[in-house]
Amino acid sequence: MEIRLLDADEARARIPELALILHDCVVKGASVGFMNPFSMAEAIGFYAECVEIAANGDSFLFAAFVNGRAVGTVQLVPCRKPNQPHRADLIKMLVHSAHRNQGLGTTLLNAAEDEARRCGITLLTLDTASAAAERVYDRAGYIRAGMIPDFALWPDGGYCDTVIYYKKL
Repeated sequence: MEIRLLDADEARARIPELALILHDCVVKGASVGFMNPFSMAEAIGFYAECVEIAANGDSFLFAAFVNGRAVGTVQLVPCRKPNQPHRADLIKMLVHSAHRNQGLGTTLLNAAEDEARRCGITLLTLDTASAAAERVYDRAGYIRAGMIPDFALWPDGGYCDTVIYYKKL
């Protein structure tokens, strides 16, 4: 297993792999902003946008690799508001279902936290609708700030709650 912060060129080359991770997660029920039916074309389009945002310096895109192939990802998005230069969001923490329960989520979190510290970020925030992800965040020292009921929809319909977390670095 290897975790890397992707530069623009590698990120562009890895769009199909990143899209496959997202597609797998949505099709298997992750509430991460998309509805089923969810196509690979939509997933590719999403990561094409993410790569350009990262290339512009507005986010950091990490990938977890097993046998040279991307199987997990997370994005660190620093807040650009003048009164919040110390804060960033962690978004789209995704691990392909075939590679879960192997420590990839924790390792991705650690890499994002290290980059945040390097950038002078002292507060991370995130939200999740996944009980499995909650366990990862709890073990990593994130503090549960609360739950918002009916925050979004599951990919196949029906409301889901989201849990808000933060961590002071």
